[in-house]
Amino acid sequence: MSISTRLYTLLKGDLVGADEFGNRYYRSKGPKLNGRERRWVLYRGKAEPSKVPGEWHAWLHHTSAAPLSEKGIQPKAWQKEHLPNLTGTVNAYHPKGHPAAGAQRQHATGDYQAWQPE
Repeated sequence: MSISTRLYTLLKGDLVGADEFGNRYYRSKGPKLNGRERRWVLYRGKAEPSKVPGEWHAWLHHTSAAPLSEKGIQPKAWQKEHLPNLTGTVNAYHPKGHPAAGAQRQHATGDYQAWQPE
């Protein structure tokens, strides 16, 4: 995060809250622009937008006036816990037989016949 972002946040930002990943969410102290306040997030660690949970995403994009966690909305039983995008990391999903998963693919059985037009 740049020094200018930190300085802007210090001077013009009002802390709204933080999430379980340590990201901090701010709104502007000043006048609204086009009837809407400016909202932004300071990421903890690497700036990875997929680390923003759904309730904070809704607030950032003005879908909700307050974060859903502040409204006391509980997640449904079928909802999974939010995870950031793990693509390209050691924790990424690799299907069975993928070389990165430490396995080898099975050899073709030889019974495959390619389609040929008549």
